[in-house]
Amino acid sequence: MRSLFVRLLTSSAVVAVCSITATAWLAASSTSGAIQREQGQTLASDARINDSLLGYASRHPNWSGVAATLRDLAAQNGRRIALATENGALIADSATAGTPLPARVSAVVDPLAVDVTLVPGAAKDRIDPRATGPFLLSARDRVRLRKAADAYAACLGRTGQTVQVTVSNTGRPLVTPLSQGVARQTSPTPAPAPAVVGVCDATPFSAPTRTEKAALRHLNLLVSRCLKDKGTEKGSVGLDFTWVSGEKQPTPPVAAPDQRISSCVVTARREQLDPYVAPAAYLYIGSPTEATGQRIPLSSIAGAAFLVLVLTVGVSVMAARRLVGPVNALTHAARRMRDGDSSARVTVRTTGEISELATAFNEMSEHLHRMEEQRKAMVSDVSHELRTPLSNLRGWLEAAQDGVAELDPALIASLVEEILLLQHIVDDLQELALADAGKLRLHLEPVHLGDLLDQVTTAHRGRAEAAGLTLTSAVVGDPLLTADPVRLRQAVGNLVTNSLRYTPRGGHITLGARQDGDQVVVEVTDTGIGIRAEHLPHVFDRFWRAEKSRSRRTGGSGLGLAIVRNLAEAHGGTATVASVPGVRTTFTLRLPS
Repeated sequence: MRSLFVRLLTSSAVVAVCSITATAWLAASSTSGAIQREQGQTLASDARINDSLLGYASRHPNWSGVAATLRDLAAQNGRRIALATENGALIADSATAGTPLPARVSAVVDPLAVDVTLVPGAAKDRIDPRATGPFLLSARDRVRLRKAADAYAACLGRTGQTVQVTVSNTGRPLVTPLSQGVARQTSPTPAPAPAVVGVCDATPFSAPTRTEKAALRHLNLLVSRCLKDKGTEKGSVGLDFTWVSGEKQPTPPVAAPDQRISSCVVTARREQLDPYVAPAAYLYIGSPTEATGQRIPLSSIAGAAFLVLVLTVGVSVMAARRLVGPVNALTHAARRMRDGDSSARVTVRTTGEISELATAFNEMSEHLHRMEEQRKAMVSDVSHELRTPLSNLRGWLEAAQDGVAELDPALIASLVEEILLLQHIVDDLQELALADAGKLRLHLEPVHLGDLLDQVTTAHRGRAEAAGLTLTSAVVGDPLLTADPVRLRQAVGNLVTNSLRYTPRGGHITLGARQDGDQVVVEVTDTGIGIRAEHLPHVFDRFWRAEKSRSRRTGGSGLGLAIVRNLAEAHGGTATVASVPGVRTTFTLRLPS
């Protein structure tokens, strides 16, 4: 008790001293934290401004119309922004005329030589991907190709494929396959050959236009000229259309490209794009007003520190005294549980966190006691279920070994049936173990309940007719939910099997489904013997039978309904039962749609 009390008191004093020291340091340094945050915001703002101006330069051959864009960026970021030529001539400025430029250049805006400090993810050739130059499609070609791409996407949709249509920087439409709702990255533009995927023709939108062909020929000519100037034996590289889509930079199509070839490709691209982009310009960005603060007098800091220390120690003393008693009681109860006394409980006399801890301890103790009882019952039930088939197998095999019985086909068939029963019990136990461990995997997909119930009805109709029962399904509307169809059929099938077992000849079993708000309700109703009210809470328990004397052959393994409940809970739903003995029994699955 003293140790805990001293530790709490010491911890509180240390926390108070540390907080006072931190407060004093923050007061002395005043605005350093604010300045650092402002610097981070300034860097992010600089990157956004630079990116916006790079986008403008990539789409315009000069800076003549940049003034309006500059003013908008300045208003959005609260900064002073100016552009000047490399010779120092002012292009545009968000400040009033005559205001001197900042002393330092923030960046060089050049779409053909991107500043990697402000654009960390820039391409290796440092060419802005928005600079498309002669590869930019005309408005007429964009409309025509988009219609063709939409038609191609619609055709793929009719074949069961899911795609999305996007537009590249050049204005060319891209058809990208989707995988489970996520775009799967593929080649930006479909290759010209083969141009037909199944019955869908991609040629109308994947083939290069006349302007793109001309631009590609010009680019290859520039590359070849550069290679010849450098004395390279390979005078031509032959970039094809798949490398020029506005999304992927042209690269020499060779396994290990020579450095001179790569250099010539970059040089040729810059030479080709130069007439279409604005010339390089100096970007000046003014810093926002720095925050200023007023230092707190040292005497005020000392007085506040002393007051905080006194209050902290006083409160800690009172809190520690109230905390130690319940903690000791919890420790004593925990030691009793360690010694095997599962009935250990703690008397709750306080409120707040300690009370919640004591309540949680009592609930844990109760839960452990209940789990221990269930474990013992589980072991007893499993051993009982496995004993009978194992005894039968052993008896007949020993009889055959001693020559008392002959292993004829009938006996072998009986032994195989016993083994199948054993396997069925083990499989059910494995299903429950996976569900208890949270490892029951579900493969979710849209499920039409009408089709699913028809499949279950068809699968059990032969057994129902043999038992003299009528098995039907009735679905209201077309309820659709996202679920694992295999697991859902297993759950409904278990319910139907249970109804077939306990419904006398001439009875009816009905499978139904309907929408109920944001839930889907699946019901299996039979006119069987029913379940008494006192037995309803135990129907989904493992190995439970209303008649303890009922054998496994007539009453099943006692695991089917437990599996139904676990499968329903795995889907986020519930399983319930209502019954009028001798009249009707209805099992209900409620699943979120």
